[in-house]
Order: sequence, then C-alpha cells, then structure tokens
Amino acid sequence: MSAITVRLPNSVHGQARLLAEADGASINNFIVSAVAEKIAARRTVDWLKRQAEERGSAKMLLEILGEVPDAPPAAGDELSESHRRKRTKK
Repeated sequence: MSAITVRLPNSVHGQARLLAEADGASINNFIVSAVAEKIAARRTVDWLKRQAEERGSAKMLLEILGEVPDAPPAAGDELSESHRRKRTKK
C-alpha cells in the first residue's frame, strides 16, 4: 500500500472529517473511498464514450426509441408541473 501526503483546504478537510464521522469511518478510509468512487465514475464515462463511438448511431437510437410503447408514465415518474410548463413553452 502506498502512503501519500495530500493538502486539503480547511473547509474540505472539515467536511470530509464530519462525513467520515457520520459514516463511522476514519478520514483515511473516507478519502480512499472517495478516490475510488471518482476513479470508478471516470472509468464508467470512458467506457460509455467508447461504446458510443464503437456501436452508437443516431439511426440505431431512433429505431430503439421507436420500439418504446406510447404509454403514460408510471405513478411517481410524471414530470413536475414546472417541467411540464417548460416543455409546453418550447
């Protein structure tokens, strides 16, 4: 395992410490977890971009969307009133 020194602004350190305490973790474990989550997120974005470049096409997307049934949203999936107003203004 590697050991590194990281300089954190006081505000970031304070928030990390509070969140680590709330999770019942050490600040070291909290930071390790945060870094691992960031790595996973970046790798996921890279993978999705590669998939889009290798497999994606607008024609294929429209074909797939054409297979979606025209049905009302399930309970709880409806647009909020403010989003409905925005859609009708366009």
